[in-house]
Amino acid sequence: MAKEPVKKAKVKLPTPLKRDLQNEKRRLRNKAFKSTVRTAVRQFEEALPKGEAASIKEHLDNVYSMMDKGVKRGIYKLNKASRTKSRLAARAVAKV
Repeated sequence: MAKEPVKKAKVKLPTPLKRDLQNEKRRLRNKAFKSTVRTAVRQFEEALPKGEAASIKEHLDNVYSMMDKGVKRGIYKLNKASRTKSRLAARAVAKV
């Protein structure tokens, strides 16, 4: 005789506890994303003194892409992304 599979009882969490768990997961995900954006900005700033136009453009495009993704996901507000991109573009133009 084959054994019947044991069914797990689903634990129903109270709503406030579930929200806390969801918020913590989102907070950690957003924190990791912001860290990668800061790293991309730092790489862009390190490329500026070298004065290589191709490298500067590549890093600037990377920062643009990440900021836009952050806005789309709701991690950054649109004005913050626009302001950051504008300031970085001005620095890139000044160096090249």
